[in-house]
Amino acid sequence: MIDPISSLYAPPAGPETTGNNNLNKDAFMQLLVAQMKNQDPTEPTSNEQFIAQLAQFSSLEEMQGVNENLVALAALQQGNALMSQLTNASALIGNNVTYTDEYGDSISGEVEAVRLESGQAVLQVGGATVPLSAVSEVTGDGGSEGTGA
Repeated sequence: MIDPISSLYAPPAGPETTGNNNLNKDAFMQLLVAQMKNQDPTEPTSNEQFIAQLAQFSSLEEMQGVNENLVALAALQQGNALMSQLTNASALIGNNVTYTDEYGDSISGEVEAVRLESGQAVLQVGGATVPLSAVSEVTGDGGSEGTGA
């Protein structure tokens, strides 16, 4: 007995199916045409099955578009968070702050400048570079000299 064509073209199972997962419309249409050409004439694929396959492909394409939009949104939110951090830190310029240095000592001084380093806002306090996260207290206007390092 001769095996039906559909069983001859079944995709391999298991780890061997690690090909390119980026199918576009053209590849899908080529696959659909190949499936139509090679289908078993005694058991043809119904129109409903083809429509279901097209609907699944359309749904997958929409989900890929949503995924791209989510990635762009995440990048935008990261940029907004960075700008918010920089804006909040710049409000400290001219104020006295108390921060904890890498040795655990509390040091006070006037914030002279703010900049971004490695995606984090850092303050320039008395010649020292201080991460914004190390600040424990803001004491107000630094009109007088700070007591820091």
